[in-house]
Amino acid sequence: MGYLTDRVATIAITVALVMVSTIVHEVAHGWAALRLGDPTAKEAGRLTLDPRAHLDGFGSIVLPLIMALAGGPVFAFARPVPYNPSRLRHPRRDEVLVALAGPASNLAQAVLGAALLGLLDRSVAGLAATSAGLEVAYWAYAILLSYVRVNLVLCFFNLIPLPPLDGSKIVLYFLKGRARARYYELQGYSMAILLAALYVLPGLLRIDPLSAYLDATAGSVMRVLLGWAVG
Repeated sequence: MGYLTDRVATIAITVALVMVSTIVHEVAHGWAALRLGDPTAKEAGRLTLDPRAHLDGFGSIVLPLIMALAGGPVFAFARPVPYNPSRLRHPRRDEVLVALAGPASNLAQAVLGAALLGLLDRSVAGLAATSAGLEVAYWAYAILLSYVRVNLVLCFFNLIPLPPLDGSKIVLYFLKGRARARYYELQGYSMAILLAALYVLPGLLRIDPLSAYLDATAGSVMRVLLGWAVG
């Protein structure tokens, strides 16, 4: 393939993997809520991997496509799976567990991808016996590597303690009264804060806190997983 064809294929694969990983993330929230006593997601028909039940036109397709074209970290969001904290058996504790289920599903997918990379690495000699086999091995490796990277970025991005990301639910567990209300007020500014971290600070001040955070978290875990799988 030529460079342009490879670039288009890589972007398409990345966006597709982000969509799949995001859907699993949302279903994990609903599944955890169900296990903890809240059947709201099940009643809404959202405990399914059918993309039609979850995808958001902008958040699941346009946003990751733009980010992939820009060459930065790629993340996305699907339509949030509904849940009702008042139906949880232990609302204060269980709300944190429901929030953690999404990032945990991404971490599990990253481990799965790394394990498959290890299997591929051990069988690549046989696959690469022909030029066609070499092409298959190359794209299989690229897809699995992207799958690991995408899921680790989604995992740690969602753990940022900024409403409405999952990390905010962890912070809320430790807040009460006025402090909790003030923290909720941040939700109205969360997109502006993210856009500033993504574009304004790197573009104007040459400061990139989000990339530094993702490299320290997602990047570090990825290096550990790849070392375990193919080292």
